[in-house]
Amino acid sequence: MKKINKILVANRGEIAVRIMRTLKRLHIGSVAVFADNDAQALHRRMADEAYPLGGGSLKDTYLNIQKIIDAALDSGADAIHPGYGFLSENPELAEACKANNLIFIGPDADTMRLMGNKIAARQVAIENGIPVTFGLTGSICEILAQADALPYPVLIKAAAGGGGKGMHIVRRKEDLKDELERASREAEKYFGDGTVFVEQYIENPRHIEVQILADHHGHVIHLGERECTIQRRYQKIIEESPSPTLNEERRQQLLATAVKLCQSIGYKNAGTVEFIVDQDQNFYFLEVNTRIQVEHPVTEMRTGIDIVEEQIRIARDKEMGWTQEMIPFQGHALELRIYAEDPENGFLPTPGKVTAYHEPQVRGTRVDSSIDGPCTVSEAYDPMIAKLICHGKTRQAAIETAQHALKEFILQGLTTNKAYLWEAIKNPDFADNKIDTSFCAIHQEALLKALNESRNNLNINDIAISFLVYDFSKKRFEQQTENVWEEIGYWRYHMNLTVDVEGKRIPVIITDAEAHKIKGTVDDKPFTAEYLSHDGHQLKLMLNGRTEVVYCSVNDEQRTIVNFHGLNFCCYRTDQLNDAMDYSCKEQANDKSRLVSPMPGKVVKINVKEGDEVEAGTVMIVVEAMKMENNIVATAAAKVKKILVEEGEMVDNKKRLIELS
Repeated sequence: MKKINKILVANRGEIAVRIMRTLKRLHIGSVAVFADNDAQALHRRMADEAYPLGGGSLKDTYLNIQKIIDAALDSGADAIHPGYGFLSENPELAEACKANNLIFIGPDADTMRLMGNKIAARQVAIENGIPVTFGLTGSICEILAQADALPYPVLIKAAAGGGGKGMHIVRRKEDLKDELERASREAEKYFGDGTVFVEQYIENPRHIEVQILADHHGHVIHLGERECTIQRRYQKIIEESPSPTLNEERRQQLLATAVKLCQSIGYKNAGTVEFIVDQDQNFYFLEVNTRIQVEHPVTEMRTGIDIVEEQIRIARDKEMGWTQEMIPFQGHALELRIYAEDPENGFLPTPGKVTAYHEPQVRGTRVDSSIDGPCTVSEAYDPMIAKLICHGKTRQAAIETAQHALKEFILQGLTTNKAYLWEAIKNPDFADNKIDTSFCAIHQEALLKALNESRNNLNINDIAISFLVYDFSKKRFEQQTENVWEEIGYWRYHMNLTVDVEGKRIPVIITDAEAHKIKGTVDDKPFTAEYLSHDGHQLKLMLNGRTEVVYCSVNDEQRTIVNFHGLNFCCYRTDQLNDAMDYSCKEQANDKSRLVSPMPGKVVKINVKEGDEVEAGTVMIVVEAMKMENNIVATAAAKVKKILVEEGEMVDNKKRLIELS
């Protein structure tokens, strides 16, 4: 049996934090590695030891195998856990570990080469009689040479990785070349390998996968299946177990197929076999992920098994602590991925500062997060901030728990998809399991409409008064006054205020202010508000005889973000502050004379030159942010007057890219 007393986690973000939690429970030392822009990251602060990787691109930091190995050797680590993404499916890291007498926590290099490459994995599936869709690989030129023979629509994928990176659907032959090049660039940046392949795209599919564990003593078991059908931009955002789609007969066939595949290649450690399932419950092999999955907590919540602990146990050459018959499948689990992105703006990334963060304290929930308080979410990495995992006796019970927990999950300062997820799991089609991988695209308008209705249904006057109570209580703590209202100052002579809530001006008149209470009218309606307590970002108040708990924080523009009944609202006093110019992308969209970047990122491609005439919808510039390429398109027919950026240039959001006439 191999000895493991200290493990280097070759990753960052929530997965590094999650692995370290298990290491602490097992009394195993943890070693972090960190890039310069992660110097204050949670995973670095949580580790027992931390080693810098320097600055630069991913290839210079988290994808630099030699730096990872050097850090492990310098720290005296016995093993390396790669997490997911980055080097997790790179056989060269596994070989480097072996060459330096380090234990790699995952399958061996040969297995990773065989199954980590989607093209080779498809061939293994075919040899084992497992159904696959039509596929084509080769260089971009070789694929283009067969463009006429492809069964459109087709899906382009990165051969060396997953997570939606490098994945693009193509419905017309005319779009194939541009999408192949784009997918290859993304794959090269994220996985260090630009190889792509093309496969038949199944319309209206389900995405279902099987969690596998296999030890070095011939035991291969499954931990059930996960349904990962709800996706946006070809990335999963909601996962659940068990699948509400499969009947029991088809479920057992799918599970047995996954086990058979892994047995046939002598697979070791944790892995996931992924399938596409059509409307008739026919399933087709997709790929094997030779690592732990983002959505592994769904399985852990349902079985009670710590998959990271089992990975370590297997890496030590011990037998698994479970047989297939022992697996305690219980209830239903959901996972919701919370991203720094704007669902109302095509899910574009929204890196920036988090001003307030509070995890829900709801029974049956778990949060795996990359942060633990105010911080900066970098544009250099994937936009996922946290995962909310919820469990219930039934699917409906799990959904209700998730709805409750999302309301209590406080994340302020940047735009996220939290409220969008709330509406998604409230949607009747989701509740009735009338879903496929196009759920988000089909329901986008309805979900955004429901989100706006949820905001509009809240009492905006209550939000304005909650903001005022926070504003005064904040001054009390800053200036250590005994009376909350001592700082109202000139109000004794000027009682008329105006509070701006998301662009709506709310008139407030204070008629009485004493001790911890104020009275007056808001939009000509009487109100009474009493300050109760203030703990960090949490404020408790009595509003018209009703207790309210709100979370408030102040952003860089000195605007206060008020979380009221689970939704964030931007507030400020117009009698104290001058209106700031609104540079939002939505406002700029009305200005047809300029093209701006909707997010911080890197210009990777410019498709036009000065003097070109373009039509509405023309892709003019491609900006990479958080490892995804985003097309910036013309909003109207125009002529390119001046190009203001160069390929390779880093740009801020709101940066002008092109002037148009």
